[in-house]
Amino acid sequence: MPLLILVALLPVVLVALMPLILIQRYRVGTARRLARPLVARVTLGAMVLSAGFFLASAAVTGFWIPRAFLFSVGGLGAGLLLGTIGLWLTRWDATPRSLHYTPNRWLVLFVTFLVAARIAYGLWRSWQVAQAGLGHAPALAAFGVPESMAAAATVIGYYLAFSAGVQARIRKWQRRPLRAM
Repeated sequence: MPLLILVALLPVVLVALMPLILIQRYRVGTARRLARPLVARVTLGAMVLSAGFFLASAAVTGFWIPRAFLFSVGGLGAGLLLGTIGLWLTRWDATPRSLHYTPNRWLVLFVTFLVAARIAYGLWRSWQVAQAGLGHAPALAAFGVPESMAAAATVIGYYLAFSAGVQARIRKWQRRPLRAM
């Protein structure tokens, strides 16, 4: 019984902690990082898998929810564009022994805000429909699944392009001619 209560309260706790989670996500996303080759390869591989699984699930979801796949592909394209812009705006600090990078604060804030705004809007719309008493199915439709999938795909596309760019920059830095100290 206590486990059931804990499971029932978990969504409430997550919603209550959402502002702190978003602030921490922003802080981590804008921190100066050491560009490690292994971490970059693993991140890029994980993002490729994530994008593939997401698009496959969006294609399956498209059988039940119209425009889900279309919105997902559009969001992924927008995210790839944002990630490319993010690479151009990233500050790179190269030393003879290491390469560091600091992502652009405004772009990280925009991506974080995009997710937060989409979740808040979906919850608000669902609450409005539920208050009108239109039943369970319209409340689910009011959440805007295709639009939520587009927002998620934008985030995936952003990190996919950004991690590919970090990997390319590390390779370029590793091939540089070494100078005598």
